[in-house]
Amino acid sequence: MLLRKKKGIVGLDIGSSAVKLVELKGGKGGSYSLLHAAHAPLSPEAIVEGTVMDSSLVVEVAQRLIQEQSIKNPSFGISLSGLSVAIRKIQVPAMSDAELSESIHWEAEQYLPFDVNEVNLDYVVLSSDADTMDVLLVAAKKDRIADYTGIITQLGKVPSLVDVDVFALQNAYELNYGSASSKVVALVNIGAHIMNVNIVAYGQSV
Repeated sequence: MLLRKKKGIVGLDIGSSAVKLVELKGGKGGSYSLLHAAHAPLSPEAIVEGTVMDSSLVVEVAQRLIQEQSIKNPSFGISLSGLSVAIRKIQVPAMSDAELSESIHWEAEQYLPFDVNEVNLDYVVLSSDADTMDVLLVAAKKDRIADYTGIITQLGKVPSLVDVDVFALQNAYELNYGSASSKVVALVNIGAHIMNVNIVAYGQSV
């Protein structure tokens, strides 16, 4: 998602050991050029197991990077992972887009480890036939989203996008190498305390 937005967005990666940011500029033919990239270490007490324990430490480091890189773009995007995010592939009866939109919260209650009222929910239809539909369901806890978007707000920037780590990685891969429509690819994101694996089989995350 970070790379597919028409307007430029600064990607801010808030990890448990470092803060990283990148800004790209879109060009002709779907190409991108790098405008800014920077990273700085983060005190271990700032982020613990994905939870923001001291937002002031994160803001201080991120603000320094923004100033050093002279970033003027107000739109920032982040991505989340860990126990606050749930991804499920579910199967539901075939229905119209409008019907699915109305029933997705009820369907989600059966599969998510969270109270559906405590999460922000998104979904995409992977495939469908006359009887059933395969749907990829993604949920992120509202309080975790608020913690991270709150950091962007404290920076005086606008939180324009929230993505999930594994799908942000998939978008980056497909932009650079094309859709893996004819093979199976494992995308591995190794962080200081969390590792994400996204297996993409013939163009779909499984």
